[in-house]
Amino acid sequence: MGGGMRLRWLMAFLVSALPLAAMAQRTDFVSRTELVLAGGGLSYIGDLNDQSAFGDLHGGGSIGLRSRIDSRWSVRGMVSYGSLSAEKDCNEHRNLSFKSDLFEGAMTLEFDFRPYGPGATESMWTPYLFGGLAVFHFNPKASYVLSDGTVQWVELQPLRTEGQGTSRYAKRRPYALMQLSMPFGLGVRMRLGKHVSLTAEYGFRKTWTDYLDDVSTTYVGHELLADEVSALSAQMADRSREPNAEGIKRGDDSLDDWYSYFNLSVGVNLDILVGWMRSKRCDIK
Repeated sequence: MGGGMRLRWLMAFLVSALPLAAMAQRTDFVSRTELVLAGGGLSYIGDLNDQSAFGDLHGGGSIGLRSRIDSRWSVRGMVSYGSLSAEKDCNEHRNLSFKSDLFEGAMTLEFDFRPYGPGATESMWTPYLFGGLAVFHFNPKASYVLSDGTVQWVELQPLRTEGQGTSRYAKRRPYALMQLSMPFGLGVRMRLGKHVSLTAEYGFRKTWTDYLDDVSTTYVGHELLADEVSALSAQMADRSREPNAEGIKRGDDSLDDWYSYFNLSVGVNLDILVGWMRSKRCDIK
């Protein structure tokens, strides 16, 4: 990914972070803000599982801040880590698979259906909706068996498995491993006490790439990849039992890949955390 594209995505993410930055300027920021710790599962949605929302599930975790704007609205900034995969292709003949670590930074706005914030007649629980902007990094890999039987995981993007940048497919550019996504979904939160909350949330990430799984367009032929990229590229591009001719459909480029994230989180108000740290500091003195 070029420097100009990186800068545009960084600027988009920073703009999305402005609401939280603005909240930080308020004198009551600490009392309105909580530290959020979350854990749950991520699932890939794309070509290799026929766009199913219930694919391979992998653990993930998040940490961040949620700051209340008023009794209905709040803003949240989170960083998350997890993984995605499709271990078994929905098309048995194609026989492709992948796995990828995923790092995400997201800024979202949340809307509570019931008054929940400070200054309101607070509800003990409320359903909510959320939406926002995220930047994420991925790196699809697939297993390759060496001659001695050892299994090695190889990065697929450098192999240009769909002919990106080759003489016959010069218009196909290598895909960027850092991308933009739009998180949205719903959840339910409840108070466990004055300073602690528990939340259950399910959301989707709409991306603008069809290469989470390294699969999008057509096969380009064994010879082209072997000659212009590498023998390994040719092997990893076509893992079917019978080789596919150039031009045969490999993926569906009319649909971008998505992923979903279900999680449970605990929020602890910064008031109590700051008070605890001050008490510890006084104990040291």
